[in-house]
Amino acid sequence: MASLSLKHIYKVYDNGFKAVNDFSMDIADKEFIVFVGPSGCGKSTTLRMIAGLEEITAGELKIGDVVVNNYAPKDRDIAMVFQSYALYPHMTVYDNIAYSLKISKVPKDEIDRRVREAAESLNITEYLDRKPKALSGGQRQRVALGRAIVRNPKVFLLDEPLSNLDAKLRASMRSEITKLHQRLQTTFIYVTHDQVEAMTMGTRIVVMKSGFVQQIDTPKNIYNYPANKFVAGFIGTPQMNFYDATYVVDGENISLDMGFAKIRLLPDFLPKIKDQVIENGKKVCIGIRPENIFLYDEKMDNKNLDVLEAKATVVEALGSETIVYANLDVENEKSITDNSTEVRIKMLSNFDVKVGDIIKVAVDLTRIHLFDIETEESVIQRIPDVFSSEATIKDGILSIYGTEVKLPPAVASEVKDGNVSVNVPTAAVELGGKFSGKIVKVDPVDNENLYWIKAGKSIVFLKTPKEKVLDGDINFDINVAAMKLTGADYVVHRINLLAKLPVVAELPSKDKLLFKSNEDLFDVPFDIAQKMFNTKGKKLLKTNLSVLFNTDNEGPLHFKAKVLEIKDYGDFKYAYVDYNTNKFFVVDKGYNVGDSVTVNLDLNESLITDEDMSIILVGQEPRRLQKIDNSK
Repeated sequence: MASLSLKHIYKVYDNGFKAVNDFSMDIADKEFIVFVGPSGCGKSTTLRMIAGLEEITAGELKIGDVVVNNYAPKDRDIAMVFQSYALYPHMTVYDNIAYSLKISKVPKDEIDRRVREAAESLNITEYLDRKPKALSGGQRQRVALGRAIVRNPKVFLLDEPLSNLDAKLRASMRSEITKLHQRLQTTFIYVTHDQVEAMTMGTRIVVMKSGFVQQIDTPKNIYNYPANKFVAGFIGTPQMNFYDATYVVDGENISLDMGFAKIRLLPDFLPKIKDQVIENGKKVCIGIRPENIFLYDEKMDNKNLDVLEAKATVVEALGSETIVYANLDVENEKSITDNSTEVRIKMLSNFDVKVGDIIKVAVDLTRIHLFDIETEESVIQRIPDVFSSEATIKDGILSIYGTEVKLPPAVASEVKDGNVSVNVPTAAVELGGKFSGKIVKVDPVDNENLYWIKAGKSIVFLKTPKEKVLDGDINFDINVAAMKLTGADYVVHRINLLAKLPVVAELPSKDKLLFKSNEDLFDVPFDIAQKMFNTKGKKLLKTNLSVLFNTDNEGPLHFKAKVLEIKDYGDFKYAYVDYNTNKFFVVDKGYNVGDSVTVNLDLNESLITDEDMSIILVGQEPRRLQKIDNSK
């Protein structure tokens, strides 16, 4: 039994094609992980890299605590079940299952015990003396699973094992594999293009597209909180309805105009919508699942519903449920290829709808999704990384959350009196402090609680661990340096303690690697150097590299930078420095403009990138500024 860790995994072929881009994931022991996506998305390639059947271009793969990048497949203690059963036709079922044990010279009595235990668990004991040609497709697939089971591997890898089976047998084998996972209590990684298999089998799902991970989450969260339009459309049957629309802002009322119809945007959505998304006339993509649209009944409470008219064009009776395709633009007939006004509705079959009927449909406004028209990313944040609030400034005083805050010199010198939009990282909100509010809502999110705090006219978000339960009135604090202020014609950005340096690699001796930036040389730790050479070989010495790091880290490497400006936030001060035209912030330690200051660099806490190929060679994403700490 084992956990897996994949850090910045890439697969780049000789022609430069990237089959897998920056795949990072931690898989816990005994999890059932499903990779899902269309053909060519990189899911099978990732699985084959885990198995050792495909070489990893860059990144680190651990099984348990062991880095296995350079281990042969036979040494990784994994078992793989392929799409094709790959059974030996001249051998019996017994010999097929026992084959890997025989070549490993396992004692005969142990082989017999394992084979018969596996056969019993898969319900194929009566077929042990048969040849594969005498078995059905489902029985052959069970034999392939049995061959993997007898090895007692740490990890099971299954590459679309059910794709050759008919629909009824696939459904049966899905439940059999799920039961097998529960019985064996080991780690399963399963590849499929079938979203039904993904939703019904996985404890977590990895949705991939064109070599990129789109989202990693539980089936429930993937369905309810898709990260982007692709995930929203890929997961769910029938597919989610999508419509292009524009925001219509009328005071505090906001609606979404699709051209042929309008629906409201409920106030509860507003606090979670990303900053500067809503603007009168701005375009947005609306997503509505077919099961969140239903035939309207006059007895329904209209508080969270909008009612639209539609003309039924296709009715698919599926037994217990019916799928109705209808045209929301009832005044205009659409061509057979124009589905811009089509709506798919999933309903119970006790409703009698016929082609040509004009029906009233209700849209559940609490279940709509909004996507950026260009990036296709969801603009409704499940856990807001950043939230916005409205405030005013007068004579250097910020009035926000019902409290007046004197702006520090670094901010006061850049702002103007008037209204301002304040952008705050959720991670910068802390319990206790000068602001007060009342908890009005709690969202349990995985291992955290997300609190909605009503403060003045705004909603503030606060995260705590699941076990920390809060209610009622509350005090909180936000450092002004963590805020981004946007006025009518200016922006004051929050402080960021990240720096990115361009470097080149030099090899003065076979046992020593250096990074050179400007005229400074930095010793590269042996394990980091080894990982980069494993990926690039001697091409590393001709590659343009960059190092992303936190400037407030304590590190063994040092370089000098010149202070250009001091940002005074009262109790918190930061120096804006220049290093060979690279400008960034450091924590101020009593510096003056023009001083030469020492900046620490820790390569073990940095991200090293091959800029020529746009791949991460080694390292981890440095923590971004959340809570500002001047204690270092």
